[in-house]
Amino acid sequence: MSLLGGLLCSIASAYAVVALVAVLRLRRALAAGATGAATEPVAVSVLKPLHGDEPRLHENLRGYCLQAHPRYQLLFGIQRADDPAGDVVRRLQAEFPALDIELVLTVGGQGLNRKVLNLAGLLPRARHPLLVIADSDIRVPPDYLRRVTAPLQHAGTGLVTCLYFAHGRGFWARLGAQFVNDWFMPSVAMARLSGETRYAFGSTLALRRETLDAIGGFEALADELADDYWIGERVRALGLRTELSALRVVTDDVSTSLRALCEHELRWLRTVRGLRPRGFFALVVSFTWPLALAGLALSPTWPTLCLALPGLLARSALHGLQRADHPEPAALRDLLLTPLRDSLSLALWAWAHRDSTVSWQGRRLDAARGRPS
Repeated sequence: MSLLGGLLCSIASAYAVVALVAVLRLRRALAAGATGAATEPVAVSVLKPLHGDEPRLHENLRGYCLQAHPRYQLLFGIQRADDPAGDVVRRLQAEFPALDIELVLTVGGQGLNRKVLNLAGLLPRARHPLLVIADSDIRVPPDYLRRVTAPLQHAGTGLVTCLYFAHGRGFWARLGAQFVNDWFMPSVAMARLSGETRYAFGSTLALRRETLDAIGGFEALADELADDYWIGERVRALGLRTELSALRVVTDDVSTSLRALCEHELRWLRTVRGLRPRGFFALVVSFTWPLALAGLALSPTWPTLCLALPGLLARSALHGLQRADHPEPAALRDLLLTPLRDSLSLALWAWAHRDSTVSWQGRRLDAARGRPS
């Protein structure tokens, strides 16, 4: 047995098995520690920055109009009067006339991050002590606001965030969804297993208005590409903890081509590399299939196969486990795509080391420095 081949298979198996254990432990911890809705929910303002008529935008935004919460305000921000997202909000206003829904044209402000500038324009309209910020492509259940704001009634909690599950329609979108479900989610579970709590996701950020003011407001983040990450970092700097909600929200991958998929994932990977270069390099061990196949190619022996097999089985189990709460007809078919998905992820990880330029909202930005490239 080739030493290098055996080593590659051992690394691939070790990561996949530990990742499976980490995901199982995270699921149990979240289920056991889930905080129920408070007896008297605090009023909350929801801030939703919008940019264009994205796929399923009406369905995604409509979920926020169906919340089982006694008092909440919905603020939708657009930065151009002719933005088609505004028409979607007007439809919701007509459909739910009794709800406190406001469409705000946010203009002005200095900074590179248009999403943050949009949020800064919404904030003066927020009337309630709790704030919930969520990306426009996030779909939520009716108990969402109750569940993500309940932990904020504990004095030591400064921020609540949510993991998310991705759906994909079409070949490239299904591959993109696997990036979220089969790689991103286990990597968070692995980080949590090691005691890491430095996470905050744009899928949901719930915090008190006073906490946002204490970290300098949105203006302090106007030049940061990874605004969700830096909100988390600044809140933790206040001595407050971040709580991972037991609720997992839903999003859609809308990639329609290999190029669109690569641009989206490269932006994410290069942003992570800019924030944590050492941790990003260590991610090479997380690409189970190409590592195992390379090991078997170098050493096509039964002992090497025995080293690789636990990792490949654990990788398959991870794929199935992520869909336990979100069953899909194509789950088994998508399982056959996992070797391709892991190989593409490895290629993009390597490509992300080439430079730090990302494509975002029609602009080229430097993810390492947060400015135009």
